[in-house]
Amino acid sequence: MPDLINKSGTGFTREDGRVHLLRLRQHNYVLFDIETTGLYPKKGDRVIKIGAVAVKEGFMVEEFHSLINAPRKISKGAQKVQAITNEMLTREPSPEHVFQKFHTFIRDSVLVAHNARFDMSFLRADFHCLGFGLAARHQCTLELSRKRYPNLSDHSLTSVYRHLFGALPEGVCMHRALDDARMTAEIWMAMRKND
Repeated sequence: MPDLINKSGTGFTREDGRVHLLRLRQHNYVLFDIETTGLYPKKGDRVIKIGAVAVKEGFMVEEFHSLINAPRKISKGAQKVQAITNEMLTREPSPEHVFQKFHTFIRDSVLVAHNARFDMSFLRADFHCLGFGLAARHQCTLELSRKRYPNLSDHSLTSVYRHLFGALPEGVCMHRALDDARMTAEIWMAMRKND
């Protein structure tokens, strides 16, 4: 994976040695990804893993990630895709514990995800279960990639990443929330660097 955090404040360096200088507007952003028990928050499916990368004043500065012991069994389909089992979550923190910390982590940031409609629906559902709302603004790298690269036959996270950088980062594991959040951060900044 790329070295996303550069304490010098000049940007971040990929393993190939390229330094990305990030001069985005003075908003704070949190780029995130989740893994879930299934596909339908309205039917009770819950978040079981979250990964996030904070971008502040144009620089990637902090990460957040956790498994979550949600009160919902993981569907067989979700287990197959994510390689997370119910047994793996038995000693992990509760949704209350994780999402209170995540709420502090995001503060007033704009949230960014690849297919944000899906991820935001789950975040709102989990926040609602805890008794507080989620009013954060959000952006979607899937929608942005469709606008920027209309000729791509596939706008999945991996396809957009390969289009922009040639190959996936070494050692990346797809459907691992933090790895996906890091890749989302890279493609979002690449797509926005000329804004």
